[in-house]
Amino acid sequence: MNYIKISNSKVNKDLYNFVNNEVIPGTDIEPNDFWQKFIESCNLLSIENEELINERLQIQSKIDDWLKDNRDSFDQNDYIDFLKSINYIVDEGETFKINTQNVDEEISKIAGPQLVVPIDNARYALNAANARWGSLYDAYYGTDAVSLDKELQKSNKYNPKRGQKVIEKGREFLNQIFKLEKSSWSSVIKLSVVSNNLNIKLDDNTVTNLIDKNKFAGYTGSIQNPESIFLKNNHLHVQIIIDKKNDIGKIDKANISDVIIESAISTIMDLEDSVAAVDANDKIKCYRNWLGIMKNELEAKINKNGKIINRKLNNDKIIINPEGKKIYLKARSLLLIRNVGHLMKNNSVILNNEKEIPEGILDAFISVLCSVHDLKNKNNSKQGSIYIVKPKMHGPKEVGFANKVFSKVEEILQLKLNTIKIGIMDEERRTTINLKECIRKVKDRIVFINTGFLDRTGDEMHTSFEKGPMIFKGDMKKSKWLLAYENWNVDIGLECGFAGKAQIGKGMWAMPDKMQDMLDQKASHPLAGANCAWVPSPTAATLHATHYHKINVFDRQKELTKRKRAELKDILTIPVSDRQNWSKESINSEIENNVQGILGYVVRWIDQGIGCSKVPDINNIGLMEDRATLRISSQHIANWIHHKIIKKEKVLEIFKKMAKVVDQQNSKDKNYEPMYQNLEKSIAFQAACDLVFEGKNQICGYTEPILHKKRIEKKKLSNA
Repeated sequence: MNYIKISNSKVNKDLYNFVNNEVIPGTDIEPNDFWQKFIESCNLLSIENEELINERLQIQSKIDDWLKDNRDSFDQNDYIDFLKSINYIVDEGETFKINTQNVDEEISKIAGPQLVVPIDNARYALNAANARWGSLYDAYYGTDAVSLDKELQKSNKYNPKRGQKVIEKGREFLNQIFKLEKSSWSSVIKLSVVSNNLNIKLDDNTVTNLIDKNKFAGYTGSIQNPESIFLKNNHLHVQIIIDKKNDIGKIDKANISDVIIESAISTIMDLEDSVAAVDANDKIKCYRNWLGIMKNELEAKINKNGKIINRKLNNDKIIINPEGKKIYLKARSLLLIRNVGHLMKNNSVILNNEKEIPEGILDAFISVLCSVHDLKNKNNSKQGSIYIVKPKMHGPKEVGFANKVFSKVEEILQLKLNTIKIGIMDEERRTTINLKECIRKVKDRIVFINTGFLDRTGDEMHTSFEKGPMIFKGDMKKSKWLLAYENWNVDIGLECGFAGKAQIGKGMWAMPDKMQDMLDQKASHPLAGANCAWVPSPTAATLHATHYHKINVFDRQKELTKRKRAELKDILTIPVSDRQNWSKESINSEIENNVQGILGYVVRWIDQGIGCSKVPDINNIGLMEDRATLRISSQHIANWIHHKIIKKEKVLEIFKKMAKVVDQQNSKDKNYEPMYQNLEKSIAFQAACDLVFEGKNQICGYTEPILHKKRIEKKKLSNA
């Protein structure tokens, strides 16, 4: 590649020009000064970064040895004492409260759904940013949230019976959340504003009001014939659209054409698990999209029903409040950006020691530099903050290092200390059991903690690899350690003063086509005390938002502070099997399921550079997959091979069988490259196999090193 030499380091020429020509203009930052200080800082920080990674390896080696030595005489108390002796578990300090300042209300005061979206796709990024509001009617009509049976089926033509069912469900929602003094929303024929209150005329020509008049938030249009009415509950707004010319509005007795609700309150724009960024060009594409959003300039052309639409960022909604004053409601999700963790390196910058720059350090500098534009225009953060979610950190020392990196970025970019806020992803066991001390390291900048089943289970299996064969993957969600982990995360967050200041999050609903199941099950997240939880699409955000109307999360958090904290010993209960009488059929079925999922995701990652997509599982149910999926599945199979539950040769046989299945599932994708026809030359197939057969030796069980290596190999071959 072409590099620009700076001191004794080198910066990729395209990255250098991108920063100088697109990012820095408008920031009052002098380019040469930035590059000199950037290079100097990266060379120093990279040394500590490497020391932390080496410490991970040393700790894992000690745990492996201890588990092997004590496999037949394992004692839980001895195990905990051992973990303390190697500083895997650190001493817990005195109680404290976080002190983060200048936090936007989307994080501190509003509980609601959170999207995660790959930043390398401009259209997805725009859709997510604009997903602050969503049509409840569309969400019902377009998904299985309304029955797909018989006369209610969807088709190319509008189904009026289905439409009527959607209207009925919309009225049910309004009846549940915005109760009337008499009758119900199904009897409403006209909405107007009288004496600063919502005037509701019923079909018997009587007038009623909301039981809670404070839930009326405002309107647009005239008071006699408003174009829309805004209601508010649990800090979330609902917009009732009134349009008698609309196809739906003209058949509705109140001329209500839609119910629009606040949906994705916050969104994580992702530089990590949902993208396939392996070199400077990939990184620039990601940074450019983030810059476009921060400068309020990102656009994308999309083809919708044969029409080319230029998608832009939404402007704020302007409404009149009950007192007659004009107010603005944000029309965009509050955006956080997820940087990569401490492990990976990138050839965008070659440091003095001829080693590649730690990618997490590169992300910190460039993503914040792009965000400086928003500190001026405040289209994203009204409070002048920059929100970075930091994944895959292992324990307090690594969190402290992230804090050090952010402080250095603030110093070089001349930002006020703690302008950069941090979200800690609680997805590694050493972070979980030391979560309070991790939070303490960033108590003045933390805004987010969450749990994540897939990565956390992957780390659980890798850390405890030598203890024995792991239980079936499907049994993990019912295991003692996982239930304790989910509660512990909330307990620690509330103990550290997160309520009303920061987000406590829960993980992804992975089945975007199973929205009724999501409605039935995902209320468990706000009930667990989570004031945000991940959803796979804007539509899912709209439906999940209904849970936050029904459950006041902040009241729920107050209740949860009274319970006893989850037990550390339960979290450290290793999920190994206590039985060896599994049938060959059940073992093979488990391996086939895991292998099919690995191949289905990896083939798109390697061959097409797609880091996140809806991948059909072995039963052809579409699942939203990212790298965390690979970590849990590859570690699970590797563990079973290691403990002789299944032979490597049998797993390879299953890999070949599933390659044919995955090829068939993707047969309609014109960009798809079949694996089965030439397995030996399929880089994607080889990568998938390596994830399993080299899984035990991958640091922390991470998939990135193999994926990045194979993707670079594929890109070189494609460009040859």
